[in-house]
Amino acid sequence: MMSKIHWTPTLGMIGSHRVLWWLFVAMTLIFSSVSVVLAGPREQAERIHERLAGVPPSAAVLDTMTNDIANNNDAIGAAMLAMNNPNFYTVTLKNFAAPWTNRDRSAFVPLNDYTTLVIGMVKDNVPFDQILSADLLYVGVGISPPAAVNNNDHYAALETAMRQPGFDPQTQIMATTQSSVYGLPPQATAGAITTRAAAQAFFIAGTNRAMFRFTLINHLCKDMEQVHDITVVPDRIRQDVSRSPGGDSRVFLNNCIGCHAGMDPMAQAFAYYNFNDVTGSIEYTPGVVQEKYFHNNLTFPDGFVTPDDQWHNYWRQGQNAALGWSQSLPGEGSGAKSLGQEFAATDAFAQCQVQKVFKAVCLRDPVDAQDRGEISTIATSFRNNNYNLRQVFAQSAAYCMGD
Repeated sequence: MMSKIHWTPTLGMIGSHRVLWWLFVAMTLIFSSVSVVLAGPREQAERIHERLAGVPPSAAVLDTMTNDIANNNDAIGAAMLAMNNPNFYTVTLKNFAAPWTNRDRSAFVPLNDYTTLVIGMVKDNVPFDQILSADLLYVGVGISPPAAVNNNDHYAALETAMRQPGFDPQTQIMATTQSSVYGLPPQATAGAITTRAAAQAFFIAGTNRAMFRFTLINHLCKDMEQVHDITVVPDRIRQDVSRSPGGDSRVFLNNCIGCHAGMDPMAQAFAYYNFNDVTGSIEYTPGVVQEKYFHNNLTFPDGFVTPDDQWHNYWRQGQNAALGWSQSLPGEGSGAKSLGQEFAATDAFAQCQVQKVFKAVCLRDPVDAQDRGEISTIATSFRNNNYNLRQVFAQSAAYCMGD
């Protein structure tokens, strides 16, 4: 009868297994590092092009970009060349801006006037701080039907054209004005805020507070929880906000007031705007406050009654002064255009655009002090270079080309 053999590893054996394991880990790290180090100018050029255009470069473009990086130490110039590819506009920028145009923040929505506005502004190097205030609209050249205030048909046709081989955004997307196409008075236009897509998403029904909130999210990278401040004077909070939710005034004082005291005085800028879901059009009623501003006016009858579209920024004091409001602006005004200018002049606006581009190009959020420092540097450059967003794409791609 055979006896069972019992094997017990010795301490020496366990030690050697550990040595082998750590050797494996070390070699993996070494080879990973080597793969990054060995990414030469040609590989870096290809990576830049694919990050910006989503497709590999042609042989000629790759040669030029490689030369820019290897011999001219000009990765930004290489990135600028990559952005000549039509896909940068028709795919990358479309997917970049599409989430801003809907409440679900989905990129899977049809092309619309808001998204096309972003594409056109980047294409023409329009200072991007005008995104919330300009009387500007971009349309397709020779695309039928023409752009209209009551439907998205023009942009659906433009999206179909953009998918065709040979489509050239440089010549087939052109600038016009919202006032000439949508019939808004020039002073009532406010860039993305008064596009049909934004109106349909954020001015429809409700109380127009959605437009305020999503403008903050999309262009200052802040949601209401991040700007919550219960120290703001509550004198402009509307009648529809209970001062004792559930019979407890502490809820109002410690919660509701933190958003509404700052938001309501600024959302007053939208008092004359509405989206009519019956006609499918943005509406502007100068001198007449939209009825939605008086919804639930018996909730707290002594609350603020909106008389006009005069807005005031209470966030210039207190914790939200950290958003970096411009001292060259008065912090108050009338209508959406001046409020858009107030938002776009902040430090937070510049920082937000760079953060969004960084994530789109580098395919990740910033992870360390070096990344955050680079974002701050690019944001400063963005402001100093007349808010050129294409330059931000180039700088971000050059920074991440070794990733």
